[in-house]
Amino acid sequence: MFRGHATAEGTARYRDRFPQLRDARHFRRPEHVPGAGELWLSSIGLGTYLGEPDGSADQAYTESIATALCSGINVLDTAINYRHQRSERNIGAALKQLIASEELKRDEVLVCTKAGYLSFDGNMPADPRGYFMREYLEPGILDPKQLAGGMHCMAPAYLENQIERSRRNLGLETIDIFYVHNPESQLADVSREVLRQRLKDAFAMLEAQVEAGKLCYYGVATWNAFRVDESSHDYINLFEIAELARGAGGDHHHFRFVQLPFNLAMPEAYGLLNHGLGKEKMSLLAAASHLDITVVGSATLYQARLTHGLPDFIGRILKMQSDSENAIQFSRSTPGLTISLVGMGHKEHVAANIKPALTPPAPLEDWSKLFTQG
Repeated sequence: MFRGHATAEGTARYRDRFPQLRDARHFRRPEHVPGAGELWLSSIGLGTYLGEPDGSADQAYTESIATALCSGINVLDTAINYRHQRSERNIGAALKQLIASEELKRDEVLVCTKAGYLSFDGNMPADPRGYFMREYLEPGILDPKQLAGGMHCMAPAYLENQIERSRRNLGLETIDIFYVHNPESQLADVSREVLRQRLKDAFAMLEAQVEAGKLCYYGVATWNAFRVDESSHDYINLFEIAELARGAGGDHHHFRFVQLPFNLAMPEAYGLLNHGLGKEKMSLLAAASHLDITVVGSATLYQARLTHGLPDFIGRILKMQSDSENAIQFSRSTPGLTISLVGMGHKEHVAANIKPALTPPAPLEDWSKLFTQG
């Protein structure tokens, strides 16, 4: 396994290999975030969610990841359950190839993964129940009472086991960012008090993993939690879980990243005032800034829904060459959003999706017009 992690020196070295992208402000630092604020990160990150769990997709992903790393994208996002662990392994294969050829150094790239959902190994087994019995229940890694919805677990022993598997899959001694994956999904089965206790226990374990050098930072990756109304059953207040992290790690805790969908169709992180303590309410992006947390946007193209058919006024304001480029430019121009993730399962996707990064982010005055027109 490769030692090290993303560093200020390494990411600056990477940035300077792409002067055109650098000068167009493609690389940015989450300056308000302790530790991570020194890292130069690409405004566009590569996502690995979609695709079949087969050899053809493996080859395409490995090529795409290598192409992205050689094209100015130094943020990679995955999860252990994506394509039954294959996406993690594809990242590991691409990193091994580029580091061995000295085209990349470990300290130049931010590698992020997630766990929480039950994960298979490479393929869907013929007997899923038997697989989980042998793999997790019989060894005592998982207690059935810790499962929510029969498929989600945040128990410390389970997450620790998943981190070890992810480290092996990625070929990395240290994972830069580890997210608890969609914790709000448990609220269909358990009370908010139980969820808080489970997150508190998970965060204590994750602080220990940072101390052991297996992680640099941790956070939560969500789908609904941060962008729904406070009255919704799956709503989570960022201030509340940041307080849990403070309880686990003190003022110098390592809960410094959150992920949620952000795109033209899902702009709630900017426009919905649903976070805060007491009467003062603010958007997720404002809350994260207040709490010194980095925000990563997922679903930038909304699984290709935003690649066609956008209203004409969006193109007139953002001035990109296609709907896809306009959608990416919208997200990466958002104040307070550090990284916009785009799924790229083929190297051709990389060539297309990096194009907006050759243009500076849209000025706030222009970007804001998108919320007043249409």
